Parts: sequence; structure tokens; C-alpha cells
Amino acid sequence: MRVLIINTSEKTGGAAIAARRLMEALRNNGIQATMLVRDKQTDAADVVELSPSWLNVWRFIWERIVIWKANRFKRHNLFEVDIANTGIDVTELPEFKQADIIHLHWVNQGMLSLKKLRKITSSGKPVVWTMHDMWCFTGICHYADDCTRYQSECNHCPKLYGKGRQKDLAWKIFQKKAELMRHSDIRFVACSRWLEGLAKKSRLLEGKQVTNIPNAINTHLFHPHNQQEARQRLGLPSDRKLILFGSMKTTDKRKGVAYLIEACHILKEQYADLSERIGVVIVGKQAEESALLLPFPTYNMNFVSDERRLVDIYNAVDLYVTPSLQDNLPNTIVEAMSCGTPCVGFNVGGIPQMIDHLHNGYVAEYRSASDLANGIHWALSESNEGLHEAAHRKAIACYSEAAVTRQYIQIYNQALGQ
Repeated sequence: MRVLIINTSEKTGGAAIAARRLMEALRNNGIQATMLVRDKQTDAADVVELSPSWLNVWRFIWERIVIWKANRFKRHNLFEVDIANTGIDVTELPEFKQADIIHLHWVNQGMLSLKKLRKITSSGKPVVWTMHDMWCFTGICHYADDCTRYQSECNHCPKLYGKGRQKDLAWKIFQKKAELMRHSDIRFVACSRWLEGLAKKSRLLEGKQVTNIPNAINTHLFHPHNQQEARQRLGLPSDRKLILFGSMKTTDKRKGVAYLIEACHILKEQYADLSERIGVVIVGKQAEESALLLPFPTYNMNFVSDERRLVDIYNAVDLYVTPSLQDNLPNTIVEAMSCGTPCVGFNVGGIPQMIDHLHNGYVAEYRSASDLANGIHWALSESNEGLHEAAHRKAIACYSEAAVTRQYIQIYNQALGQ
């Protein structure tokens, strides 16, 4: 069986990381998998890059221009929506022709247009599409926030400046997607039960097969190590309770760092004995901006892409905190748990599916900095040492390469009629 995984980027973004890990998991389990990307960041032989071209840049710019115009020439949510009005034809590539299964992931920002997607689904090859956010079943947005118009028909889009109009850009793209879905046989996979539930409510995916398979991780690489040795390699203190917060861009409002900052101030005020021993490790771009607002010593690191260094970071800390306000199935939680690091996060998206409350971590009340502080205090208490082992067991059972690959092979065989 030959599987072609298609994603805009090889390593940039959570979807890219998940797609690449799935490719590696499939190959490790006897499937001939190849990844096709527009933006390649390594020299891996099993990752094929589309020919670099000034047209790739122009496609991205042209899409932004159309959105900008619909936004009445405002930057309002300019990079939070995609319209897939331009893209690349991949159906003539040898990798496409040789594949038995076409497996789409995150294909936005000029990678594939709706017309090119239609060409893929008309090729006669079975298509599986893993959804890493809501874009497949909304008009133009990746996360709909509180809006539920996608369930019937997008219009008056709140992502557009002035909340759009009756037949705005979101409405037009929704109609085009509806036409694509009517004439396409696609099997959809959501990375979380939360996203699966939302997808099944959308009119765009009526009658489509939608199932839930989590992201895979190499549990032989991401596994528990000696904490003190990891701290020594990273230059972190040996005598503090270390909390980890990480994001590609730490100031991204969707990642909720403001709630972590507020929770840390609550800890400082209410738990003086513990707060004297807390330190915060921040990984990501603009870490210094967030660090200045925290009441505890901080240890800043730029965005880390080297997985072995990530393993050291997760093993060096006592707790991973993800105050994200919108998320599907965060790779960071999978990585942390695989390393035996318990997690605290809000009750939103796929997070409560991952963290078993009071068993391998703590699920805090949504947008409650106070309950987030309670969760951090609870998880760091000396009586909860068993959380580390419980977190590792959950990762092995649910996110290991073998567990995830087995589910995808079943989907592939169904698509091939086997």
C-alpha cells in the first residue's frame, strides 16, 4: 500500500508535525508512505518538495489580497481565515500517480485550491482527509469561536470586518465547498472527539464518514528520562518546581498566556510556601514579553524544533500547563504525557479527552485563572507523584505509533474496498 500524505509545510505548525509523525509511524509499521509539501525544512528523502517557484509566494499573497478586500481593506483576522481560491495541481506528479491512497492534512495558504481539491477527488484515488481544525466544514475560518452558522450556511461572518453581509466571502466559499463535497467521496478524520462532534453538525459534511483518530507519537523517543540530568543539560535549576508553557508564538491570544500569568499571581498570593520554589520555563517566540509579567523566575527558550531537545525539556519540568482557549488535540500534551509529564489545561476542545481529570492531570474550568491555579497547585503537591506514571501510560495506550497506525490502516482498507 502506497500512501501520499499532503501538507503545506513539513515541520512548521502542529498539523505539519502531526502529519510527519504519521508518515514515520506508517513507515515503521510496513506502509510505504511519502509526504508531499510546499515548504520543506529538512533533507529527508521521504519528504517531497514541490518545485520552488515565485508563483507559490504569489498564490499566498493573492489569497490575502482577496480576503483583505472583503475585509474593507482592514487587517482584521487577515491570517485567521483561508478561502482556497488558488493552489497547485499535484495530480500530474509521479508521487500522486503512484499512490494508492491520497491523505490530505492542512493544505491552506495557497497549497491547494478548491478547484485543485476537486481534481484530486475526481482522480479515482481514495481520499482521506485528517482535520486539524474546523476549516474543512466552515466557510473560511479555522476556528469558529462561538459562531454556529457553519451548521447550516455561513453568512454575516464574524471573522470579517463589520461581521460581513448576508452573501459575504464566507457565504461564497461555503457554497463552493458544498459543491465540492457533493461530488467528492472523502473519508474525514478528526484528531479529537470534540472536532468530530462539531464536524458532524456541519451541513457541508452531511452523509460523509467522519471518525476520530488521535495524533501519533514515537514513544520510544518521547519517553521518561532522569529529570536532574535533563535539567543539567539545559542549564535549569535543580531545586525548583518547574512549570512549562510553550507555543510557537507565546503571545498568541488563542494560547491563553494571560490566564497563566494571572494564575501564577494567584499562586504567589495564596500558596506562599509553594510559590517560593516555582519557576516557569517558556518555550517559543517572544518568550521575553510574557516572562516580564510573571511573578516567578523564568527560563526562556526560543522555539524548539529539535525533538531530542524537546524530550529533555519535557523531562526537566514537573508540569506542563496549556491555558489554550481553542485547540483540537495539542501535540504538546501528547509529547508531555509521553515523557511522563502531567498536564493542566482548560476544559475546551480536545483537551479533556487527553487529560483524565485528577488521574494524570487537571482539567480546569474554562477561562478560570483561579481554577487553573488550583490545578497547578494540586498537580505540584507531593502526594501526586503517581501522576507522572499515569500520564505515560495514557500516552502509550492512546498515542503510540502502533495504536494510531492500526486505526488508519483500517480506514485505508475501507477506502480501497478491502
